[in-house]
Amino acid sequence: MASRLSRYGGCALIIPPLLVASYVLASLPITQNQLPGPVDPGLASLPLNSRARVLYSEDFMEGGAYVQLPMGRVRYWLIGPTSGKKIVLVHGISIPSFAFVRLAPILAAAGYRVLIYDLYGRGYSDAPQDTAYDPQLYVVQLALLLQHLQWTRVRLIGFSMGGAIAASFVAAFPALVEPDVVLIASAGAGRSQVPVSRFAHWSFFEWLTRRELASRVVSANETESPLQEIVRLQAEHLRGYTRALISSHRDGLIEKLQWAFSSSTWRGRRVLLINGDRDIVVPPVAAQVLRGMLASVGTATPSANSTPDESEPAADAPPDVSLVPVPGAGHHLIWTHTDEVARAVLKFLGAGGLKVAAATEQGQSLEG
Repeated sequence: MASRLSRYGGCALIIPPLLVASYVLASLPITQNQLPGPVDPGLASLPLNSRARVLYSEDFMEGGAYVQLPMGRVRYWLIGPTSGKKIVLVHGISIPSFAFVRLAPILAAAGYRVLIYDLYGRGYSDAPQDTAYDPQLYVVQLALLLQHLQWTRVRLIGFSMGGAIAASFVAAFPALVEPDVVLIASAGAGRSQVPVSRFAHWSFFEWLTRRELASRVVSANETESPLQEIVRLQAEHLRGYTRALISSHRDGLIEKLQWAFSSSTWRGRRVLLINGDRDIVVPPVAAQVLRGMLASVGTATPSANSTPDESEPAADAPPDVSLVPVPGAGHHLIWTHTDEVARAVLKFLGAGGLKVAAATEQGQSLEG
């Protein structure tokens, strides 16, 4: 798959629709002869007064809209000044864009134009049937969404499984990604702490997983967090949600993305890794492994007849990788330690100290 994705690394800034449509048709198993194929609907299919839609409103942020893509309808939101530099936030395996309700307003307040969207099988986006929820599916989803918005170049910030998707996108379409990439508690490069049975495709395993997610028991001295609740509610009400989770585990988005993180498309980039030092899902040692993997992307060996081009000295340089540990933070640090994460991201992107502080304060007021 690595070679199949990287084949498109030199594409034009606006992806030709025919190329992407052909890629979708050739790569993804579709049971019908025309697109869109059969899907299970997202949260919009539930009553407006359902707990899921009260907790995670369809308009929980401004700028919400839908786009019909070949594999199903996708919900997205755009916030921040239209003239701002473009950032895409990619969420993780179980929690939809609701995970960014605290972080996104801070980035927007700092002057960035921020795109967040629900991945297929989560939140308000459709869940395609008879389809692997693998890197190919999510790379194409993001590529088509950017084409719909006519965004030609973006900064990527991926959280958890979103980091694996971001890495796959860098490997597939490097011309569409700015040099700065942020990976927060990123999955994809190590071994999963939650092993999935090789029989995970069986309907019984899917039923069992849904039952476990939906029947989570909260003890008398424990309160279910909003993040835990949205996971449970999706498992209860969205037919395609559990299938998407199982497939993402099985089909490479948790522990089989070494090829993407080792791609030569990382050369010349700046990469910020942010991890909680108490993260048991992506532990600190996994962050160190990922840092070493990225930093080991070597320089290209020049041919004997080539002349170095000193005007672009960084084009073949190994990526500049920095790691910021967040003390006391677990896996969901974008929710529990939003200020620390936001400051690290904005500093990395070049925002000044006063601007970072002002954006953090303003973002908090917007989220509240």
